[in-house]
Amino acid sequence: MASVVDCLENRQYFQLKRTNIVCWHFFFGCKDSKNKIKYVTLYPKYAIKMNKRKIYYLLHNGKNSNLKFFIKGYLREYTPKFFDQFRLDRILRSLDNRPDKDYIISRVNYYCKLDADTKYDRQEWEEKAVRLRDQQMLPQKVYYFDAMEIARYFNQSLKWIIKSGDITNLFPVPYVVKSRPLGDDNQNSTILKLEKVRHFLFVDDKKPWRDKKNIAIFRGDLGPRKENRDVFMAKFADGQSPMVDAASTNRIDAHPEWQKGKMTIGEHLDYKFIMSLEGNDVASNLKWVMSSNCIAVSPRHTCETWFMEGTLKPNYHYIEVKEDFSDLEERLQYYIDHPEEAEAIIQHAHEYVDQFRDLKREKLISLLVLKKYFEITNGRYK
Repeated sequence: MASVVDCLENRQYFQLKRTNIVCWHFFFGCKDSKNKIKYVTLYPKYAIKMNKRKIYYLLHNGKNSNLKFFIKGYLREYTPKFFDQFRLDRILRSLDNRPDKDYIISRVNYYCKLDADTKYDRQEWEEKAVRLRDQQMLPQKVYYFDAMEIARYFNQSLKWIIKSGDITNLFPVPYVVKSRPLGDDNQNSTILKLEKVRHFLFVDDKKPWRDKKNIAIFRGDLGPRKENRDVFMAKFADGQSPMVDAASTNRIDAHPEWQKGKMTIGEHLDYKFIMSLEGNDVASNLKWVMSSNCIAVSPRHTCETWFMEGTLKPNYHYIEVKEDFSDLEERLQYYIDHPEEAEAIIQHAHEYVDQFRDLKREKLISLLVLKKYFEITNGRYK
C-alpha cells in the first residue's frame, strides 16, 4: 500500500464526515497491488487547509455576533427588573420635551394600529394571553430576549400574546410580532423590533457606486416558502445573464448546481446592485444593503417589520422590478447608463436608514409601542 506521503502527493482524497464547525476528517485513498482503494485517516489539521474558505467566512462574514447577543440576553434575564420599572415613567415623560415628538408618535401608531374602536373577540384574547411574568422561552430564543428587553420595564402582571417566527398571516386578536403582511387589515399585528441581531445591521461602505461591478449579485437560501426566489434563479442561475451573478447558499434536490458557497457582506459590496428578495417574510439583507453604496433591487414588498418596508418608495429608495423579473436587465442597464439617478437612490436610502440609528430614540419608541398595546388590551400599562 502507498505511504501517507504518496497519498498527499497524489491528492486523492475523500470527504467522510463533519466533526465540528471548521474541521473535517478526510480519508486519502490509494490503490494497493489488487487495485483496490485503501484509506489512510489524517488528522483534522489537514482539513483546516482544505476548508479555509469556510473559516474565512466564519471570521469575516460581517454579521452581528450571536454569542455577544445571547450573553447580554442571559445577563439581562437574571438582572432584577425593578430598576427598569422604576425608570419607565421618567423615560416616557421625556417624549414631551423632544423636538421629534410628532415623528415618534407617528412611528408608534404605525407599529401599533390598535385603538379604542378596534373590534376583536375579547374572550379569545383572554384565553390565549399570558402574563409577562409567566412568559415562557419562545421556540426561537432571539425573539424572547428582544421582546423581554422592552417588556421588563412594565408591570409583570400585564398580559400579551407574542408570536415568534416569520409571520405572513393575519390574526383575529391582538398579537405582538416581528413581521406582518402589508395591508389595511393588519391592525391586530403589533410590531416590535425583534430578531434585531439578524435584521438590524448597517455597514460602512467606503467604495463609491461608480467603482463597483456592473452586476447584480444574489446569494440566499431557497425553500418551500420562497417561490419568488425560485422564479429568479430559474431565469438567472448558471450565468444565464452577464449582468446577474445568482446562486443559492443551500442545496435543493431539483437544482443542486445552483448552490455556491456563501459570500461575506464585504464581498457583496463590490457590486453595484444587490438582489434583496423576500424569503419567509421580508428580505433580511435589505437594511444593510440600503446603508451601503450599493442599490437594493426587489419586486414590490409584501411584508414589513420594524424597518417599515411599507413606507419605502420604489425607484426612490430601491429599484423595483416586476414579480417575474422580466425587466431586471433593462432596469439595471438604465441605472448603469444614468449614474446620477443611481446615486440619488443611494442617498435617499441612506437618509431612510439614518432614522433607525438613534438607539435611545428606538428604545423610547419600543416602550411607547408596548405601552399602547397594553393600554388597549389590558386597559392600563402599569
